[in-house]
Amino acid sequence: MELEWADDLDDRRTAAVRALLTKARGVDGKPEIEPDGPLPGEFSGGRYLLATAGDTLVGVAHVDVSGDAFGRRVAELVVDPDHRRSGHGGALVEALLAEYPDNLRVWAHGDQSGAARLAERFGLTRARELLIMQVDVDDADWPEPTPPDGVSLRTFRPGTDEQAVIDVNARAFDWHPEQGALTVDELTATESEPWFDADGFFLAEKAGRVIGFHWTKVHPPNPAKFGGDAVGEVYVVGVDPEAQGGGLGRALTLAGLRHLRERGLGQVILYVEGDNAPAVAVYRRLGFTPYEIDVQYATPDTP
Repeated sequence: MELEWADDLDDRRTAAVRALLTKARGVDGKPEIEPDGPLPGEFSGGRYLLATAGDTLVGVAHVDVSGDAFGRRVAELVVDPDHRRSGHGGALVEALLAEYPDNLRVWAHGDQSGAARLAERFGLTRARELLIMQVDVDDADWPEPTPPDGVSLRTFRPGTDEQAVIDVNARAFDWHPEQGALTVDELTATESEPWFDADGFFLAEKAGRVIGFHWTKVHPPNPAKFGGDAVGEVYVVGVDPEAQGGGLGRALTLAGLRHLRERGLGQVILYVEGDNAPAVAVYRRLGFTPYEIDVQYATPDTP
């Protein structure tokens, strides 16, 4: 096996990475990619570490060198399902750490035992848990949302509401390593994605000012996840810190959940930080239960 760093991918290598990720999605359910589509965002830009055996790409690691909101590089690593348990994952991790010995986070989706063993072998610490929760829509009892006094709910207006959403998002997620850094340009670019639906993007407004939002998403059928059916997602719920504590987050969440149910979806998922006990408790009361855990393993942080 040979390892090679690449700052850019030509058409041939892009096709090889796309094919490997598509194959992994059929087994792991991730990443979100279509056979003829672009590479997913977590594998775009940055740097690539390619593992090849002869003419076959057997593994790839991607490093977001621009870093998260706290300046830590973030890596994704995937080995071809037909070439696993052959040492390729360990070789990729070893090369990653040789290049980036500190300020690095490496995602392990699904909290697999193999990833935990690699982390222990290379001295990585378990730094973050992202909990995926799930609810069967038919089993859920979601009443009409009741916003606080003086607050009204409406849907997103493309071309008008971007800055207001970004302003609330920045205040609501100033602690978050990814979400808090969302920009107007990134939000606008997302509006061209096939899954974007302004009717499923709910805003809370008081005295003409946006103070919260719930952005929903619908995932296409995935043969390795959720019985192969399309699923809805509580994608992002953000409430201005000055408006928190009055039930606005629950009202926004209910508005989105009822919208997803009206679209005929049988299941809804969400992602929440594993140590965010208040949020987990709210979602449990809405019928959600844990489904899976994604883990970030970390090298030491340095200034």
